[in-house]
Amino acid sequence: MQRMDSINTNNLPFMKMHGLGNDFVVLDARNRKFALSKKIISTIADRRFGVGFDQLAIITKGEFDAHLTFYNADGSESLACGNATRCVARYLMDEASKEKLILTTLHGQIPAVDLGEGVTSVNMGQPAIEWDQVPLSENIPTLELPIEGSPTATGMGNPHCTFFVEDAEKINLEQMGPKFENHPLFPERTNVQFASIKAPNQIRMRVWERGVGVTLASGSSSCATAVAANRRGLTEKKVQIELDGGILNINWLEDGVWMTGPTMKVFTGNFSEEFLNSL
Repeated sequence: MQRMDSINTNNLPFMKMHGLGNDFVVLDARNRKFALSKKIISTIADRRFGVGFDQLAIITKGEFDAHLTFYNADGSESLACGNATRCVARYLMDEASKEKLILTTLHGQIPAVDLGEGVTSVNMGQPAIEWDQVPLSENIPTLELPIEGSPTATGMGNPHCTFFVEDAEKINLEQMGPKFENHPLFPERTNVQFASIKAPNQIRMRVWERGVGVTLASGSSSCATAVAANRRGLTEKKVQIELDGGILNINWLEDGVWMTGPTMKVFTGNFSEEFLNSL
């Protein structure tokens, strides 16, 4: 891996964005090229020695409006990141003065709509509910896994494991999250959610993200939880998800799972030459 500064990345610009406290560093690579090792990504993710983020999003030119690539804080790649997709979509729609656009990811095409006042909606596509699509390591039903707590497995471009509990507030995420993230049923590890049903259209949910840890919000986790709750007959297809960082609205329609919520561009900056040379 070449050093970042040896491939014309001095003063590399970035944006800091978040969706309900689920925060991202965004790099615009549409007009420049750079290589990022796992060490570089994890160092930028460090909240003391770098900038800090839950996920890194890289914008490149794509078949439609742009293509997005995502990395977790530990440097591992993620095929989907709903909140980051909403944030980047909002940025690109503002840039191009558009109200709609189509992004691509390794998960597929993601239509996005600007609803005004900082609210952005994206279609995360249809969920994967077959064992080999999530994926799981065994051919077993995904509705209730043979794990303590009988969670539901769902694929939303990345794997999810959703536990329905009486009170999500009482769950020790730091203890329970890594236990199930690395469960042998999930060969690619998994995101873990603990959800409490408040009403047929309302869910309280907390998140442990694979490769990251506890996060204040997660878009793909919210979609997976809404799908799992509806499959189990606990809620309607249109629900409000209350996360630690705020509220997302999820609507499972015929064309996919739509996720709607606020976005925020916090600041822009440049990585210093000293920082880049230290990596």
